[in-house]
Amino acid sequence: MITIKTKRQFAKMAEAGRCVAAVHEAVVEAAEVGVTLRSLDLVASEVIRDRGCQPSFLGYQGFPAHTCISPNEVIPGDHRLAEGDILSIDAGAIYDGYHADAALTIPIGEVDKESARLIEVTRRALWAGIDQVHAGRRVGDIGHAVETAAVPDGYGVVSQYVGHGIGRSMHESPQIPNRGPPGKGYRLRTGMAVCVEPMFNLGTPDTITAEDGWTVVTADGRRSAHFEHTVALTADGPVVLTVSDLLTDRRSGRIACRSCVADRSGAGIYLWRWWLRMRFGSVLSRRPTITVNRRG
Repeated sequence: MITIKTKRQFAKMAEAGRCVAAVHEAVVEAAEVGVTLRSLDLVASEVIRDRGCQPSFLGYQGFPAHTCISPNEVIPGDHRLAEGDILSIDAGAIYDGYHADAALTIPIGEVDKESARLIEVTRRALWAGIDQVHAGRRVGDIGHAVETAAVPDGYGVVSQYVGHGIGRSMHESPQIPNRGPPGKGYRLRTGMAVCVEPMFNLGTPDTITAEDGWTVVTADGRRSAHFEHTVALTADGPVVLTVSDLLTDRRSGRIACRSCVADRSGAGIYLWRWWLRMRFGSVLSRRPTITVNRRG
């Protein structure tokens, strides 16, 4: 079901979005070699609580953590980050019944050039998709923009899991694919809120669900990157609700952390969490054409 939000409801989502941005800042700051995923999840839980919000993920269809922090196929636990990992940090928060959701991927220590390029192109695809989030444009315009960003590098664009509307529920209609023909699909309108969520793989776009029912891994075991923002289509235009001033402005618009690049190759499985099977994703608009919800 597609829901149309009022100005007051968007204000609640904006507060949730500021909380998500604060979670990202805290987790990025804490993420380094030797740190456990469990400790990063505790950092996120404290931020969410201190800002008067609730976690969107904890308990969602049995999910056991406040965030979806994913190196390899490990849910937040005793796994320790290693040099050369790339880490997906997905967080959601609820304020007074309304959700916001965002994700980013960062390198841990030195990563190989191939992984660094994957992260950067996926980030650019996010903003290319955001540029299409305007009333009157169609869902296919977003997917086409995201997919086009992946073509020059030959990345696999994951199609099983797609973007989504958001509001009182974390996953609302419409679905927003990361590929598709422009000018097709549901027409966006003022009052909607959507999440844009490009997911690119170094190899095949195919994924496999592990026996635990929670973990999704790339079918060929190669790395993947994942970015997301929540965007509100207000009467004054689209507003990105989950941007962190600290993570963007401090790094010239790039969301990155400890991004030294080495010439060695990386290996291993980098995944998305089980909840991606719910078929959601998100798309945003390019910075010169949108408003960013500033931290409060």
